Amino acid sequence: MIALPLLVTAALTVLLTIAATNSRNFPRLRPQPPPDSVAPPAVSVLIPARNEAPIIGATLDALLTQQYPNLEILVLDDRSDDGTADVVATIARRHPQVRLLCGRELPPGWTGKNWACAQLGAAARGDLLVFTDADVRWQPGALYSLVATLTELDADLLTVWPTQITLSWGERLTVPLMALAVMAYLPVQLAQEFHHPLAAAANGQCMAFRRPAYAAIGGHTAVRSAIVEDVQLAQRIKAAGLHLRMADGAGLIECRMYAGGRAAIDGYTKNILAGHATRFSLLALSTLFHWSLFLLPWLWLALGWAWPLPGWPGWPLLLVAAGVTVRGLTAYTTRQRVGDALLLPVSVLLFTFIAARAVWWRIHYGGVLWKGRVIHDA
Repeated sequence: MIALPLLVTAALTVLLTIAATNSRNFPRLRPQPPPDSVAPPAVSVLIPARNEAPIIGATLDALLTQQYPNLEILVLDDRSDDGTADVVATIARRHPQVRLLCGRELPPGWTGKNWACAQLGAAARGDLLVFTDADVRWQPGALYSLVATLTELDADLLTVWPTQITLSWGERLTVPLMALAVMAYLPVQLAQEFHHPLAAAANGQCMAFRRPAYAAIGGHTAVRSAIVEDVQLAQRIKAAGLHLRMADGAGLIECRMYAGGRAAIDGYTKNILAGHATRFSLLALSTLFHWSLFLLPWLWLALGWAWPLPGWPGWPLLLVAAGVTVRGLTAYTTRQRVGDALLLPVSVLLFTFIAARAVWWRIHYGGVLWKGRVIHDA
């Protein structure tokens, strides 16, 4: 029985080391003044939008105030029924940088977002293609910072991890664990310098491609049926021998990923199985791994008086502290609430429910149930 605590100790030591290293070395966007003489590359900001009328106006206003000279903003209205197209059209009449595209009917074998992004990519004119979501918030100077970071890091694909805005308890218990996975599980040097596709991560909320790189990997057409298309695009960049780079939004690029706890749970239920290669076995192993690291030490600390294991209560207390430190350090690095690290066991239990729900969707519906439709991830 002593083997499991030893393995948990070793695993948490590794995670702490990775989190501490990434906290120092992870690239971050920094405010950048406009260049004095060299003209910046032409940028196309590409936004797929479906029923985004309440927020798309503010998003476009923030992009227009970036004062970036070589900029076009393309918004594809994906058959919205809430007036999204009207909002965009009104802004486009005042600002020639903005263009409204009307999305065509979804072909067989495509997911909606990938089809929208493929249409945007085909219509774009810029040297840099920045795919971003309608709910991403662009602070002043963010676009200059993104372009400067892409150039500085010699990126063919720069994926930015926006600073996540979380308000409800459901959001706070789920969304920051994305930062935990990135900052504590994958050394940034490995992701950026090791060319094996498995050492790849990406965030579809903000992905900036050099146009030749996007064309070389087949764009969104190559991942037409993928639910987690951002990771697959990053893997294709690596497989082609191109440069994947990552950066933290550092408050310059922000996003409220889900509007409420129910939306967060639904969103992660949609993505979690695809994030484990659509394999029940990998999802089960991942669940057991997180139970062992972030829940078992708490149980050992609380009930260790009845277990015949040496080291109680000091050893489980040390493991609890290590898990909380990993979660707290990644929260601090990505501008999340550090105090929520104490709720990590609750997050693990919530993700267990999410995983079980995703498996039920797959068994019962044969795919992902999303907005009343069943989506199949090939």
